[in-house]
Amino acid sequence: MTEFKEEHVPLASRIWISVADSSVAILQSLVATSALTYYFVKLRGLDTGLAGIVWLLFGLWNAVNDPLFGYISDRTKSALGRRLPYIRYGAPIFAFGFILFWIDIPGTAGVQMLMFWQMLVALFIYDSLYTAIATSIYIMPYEMAVSNKARSTIYVWKIIFMVFTIVVPLVLERFKPDVGDLAGISSFRWLMIGFGITMAILVFVSTYFYRENHFTQEEEQPGFVEAFKNCFRNRSFVVFESISFTIMFAQTCIMQGIWLYFDELKVTGLPLYISLAVGIIGGVVLWIKQREAWGIKTSLRIMTLLFALGCAAMLLGGRNVIPAAFGFLMFGFGFAGGMYLIPLMNGDVVDYDEHKTGLRREGMYAGINSFITKPAISIGQWALLTIITAFGYDQTLAKGAQSYSAQTGVLVGWVAPTGVLLLLSFFALAYYPLAGESWEKIKKGLEALHKEKERKYLESKGYKFVE
Repeated sequence: MTEFKEEHVPLASRIWISVADSSVAILQSLVATSALTYYFVKLRGLDTGLAGIVWLLFGLWNAVNDPLFGYISDRTKSALGRRLPYIRYGAPIFAFGFILFWIDIPGTAGVQMLMFWQMLVALFIYDSLYTAIATSIYIMPYEMAVSNKARSTIYVWKIIFMVFTIVVPLVLERFKPDVGDLAGISSFRWLMIGFGITMAILVFVSTYFYRENHFTQEEEQPGFVEAFKNCFRNRSFVVFESISFTIMFAQTCIMQGIWLYFDELKVTGLPLYISLAVGIIGGVVLWIKQREAWGIKTSLRIMTLLFALGCAAMLLGGRNVIPAAFGFLMFGFGFAGGMYLIPLMNGDVVDYDEHKTGLRREGMYAGINSFITKPAISIGQWALLTIITAFGYDQTLAKGAQSYSAQTGVLVGWVAPTGVLLLLSFFALAYYPLAGESWEKIKKGLEALHKEKERKYLESKGYKFVE
């Protein structure tokens, strides 16, 4: 029997793929969960109803965009691999798409339909590039390694850098301009443009520090319809989507709601930020330490309960520092679990598909995952805007001037829908099948199979396989 060394991903590869992932996620966080809607609704005066329609229409585009790109990337063949070309050469165009949000187009100020169309068109352009790059980065660890132990070494670094995804919007929240502050709004625009350029440069440079397995390019992939059906024949994927959708919804509502929460309820921010940081750090330690002992399935079920508990604390006591600090602590555990455990579960789902079909189809799975979860961004934005409007939120008022009812609406729209979805996910995860010793044996067999396929591929091209 052939003996293989334990999988190892070089340190530079782990760091740079994490830098790229964090860079893209920072921009997406500003677009999907915080700054963009605030900028158009609060600072530019776009009607909340029109902004909600933008996000719903945008969700329809993702129904086509994401699965289609996943299918195309699985069938891509190039010297760089199936994913790297999209990351490297898409980065400059991605930056351009992000910049389009913040350009002050002459004649749009105060004109509702022109602002509506600017936000909508910019979202369509930006997301096409975001899909290509973010999907490729998201599934790159599955191309780089197969064992959860080796993949885990990548995700530890991704979590470290992902902290910036949470920190950057929170820092910007403290410096955001108020209604009517023209100089502040202009500075805010240039700050966003600078972020777009800087993050794109980091993404481009990162592609010179990691590689993907090339044997997967030799595999014959099924047609689009069959590939789509095969994903939903995988029961583990269907269960996985319940928690994947919920985490995307939670991140959208909570990060967007934070801006409104600190504006209107005037709770002291420092203890809450400290609690969030402690929760994230404690969550990372907990999930890494207990992942093997508890398994991914059990870890995620515990995480959903902690996250839901945080939502309940904010809903019932969010006007006071102590319960709010507890809520933020639980949010930290939830964010850490979402960043670390969700990708590992997704990798197992794809591995199981390979075990059943003999093919690696990360792109198709990532595309359909986005097809299901990206509407969570749109629905989350729409739900928050709809709820606060129903409670009497007035977007023309300065910070802290909302009525008591509107403040309540901010709390309800911020955490109530998320808490319900988290509890539903807890029960759905009971049906997740990939757990236990039998699954671990399958994983070890796939790891050996991948090494053998890569060896044969390199030798067929005249190269020597080196472990």
